[in-house]
Amino acid sequence: MSTLQNKVIWITGASSGIGEALVGECAKQNAIIILSARRESELVRVAKAANLNSTNSLIIPFDLSETIHAKEYAQQIVSTFGRIDLLINNGGQSQRAAAIETSAETERTLFEINYFSAVNLSKAVLPFMLKNKSGKIVVISSIAGKFGFYLRSSYSAAKHALHGYFESLRLEVEKNGVSVLLVCPGKVKTNVSLNAISSSGDKHNKMDDSHENAMSAKECAQQIIAGILNDKEEILIGGKELLAVKIKRFFPKLFSKIIRNQSPY
Repeated sequence: MSTLQNKVIWITGASSGIGEALVGECAKQNAIIILSARRESELVRVAKAANLNSTNSLIIPFDLSETIHAKEYAQQIVSTFGRIDLLINNGGQSQRAAAIETSAETERTLFEINYFSAVNLSKAVLPFMLKNKSGKIVVISSIAGKFGFYLRSSYSAAKHALHGYFESLRLEVEKNGVSVLLVCPGKVKTNVSLNAISSSGDKHNKMDDSHENAMSAKECAQQIIAGILNDKEEILIGGKELLAVKIKRFFPKLFSKIIRNQSPY
């Protein structure tokens, strides 16, 4: 994929953060954009800010915890624009709760939002991509998908699961012209910590210090698009926190010492 111009791109979590930044960056490249998230009013705001209109965009609001209508959404996009070139599974929800204090219901909700939504939406668009022998699925994972961390047991587990599933899917569909990109952001300045789910299922409602001074969502979006255009299979995005991935791989004992001294926030 050498350009995003006139590509039909479906972005989840498009109402804020990295998703909103992706909409803006894709719009600059004259893409056709489908925006999805829970809050329709926010999606309208984002589309307006990106100078999108009814000829080059479509708003499909839904909650990622309920993707039973994924096939219908995909068909709506194809009926409107003729195809789906790129699905960016960006939407998700983090966690700030000890495992022992997290209810079974909250555990399942985190998996629905962070894992099953990506699986269900991807399986909804795949028949169209395979028929056209062209397409790309982008999955926004996290460095939490590379190692576990305090207060993120279910979130981290769901991100780990994404790697197992989509690395397998890549092998199955690449011979038919469909590629898969896994993106692992570290710290990005968004509302992810504010919206993180607590042990009770409510929002954490606090901005972590590590996110306050992190990379901008715009810069993160630009790096994601570069990964798409350069046909990468996996990219890590962030600052010095990314060193933890390499340390864990090559110096596991040192990693164990370092990770235990990190603040959960």
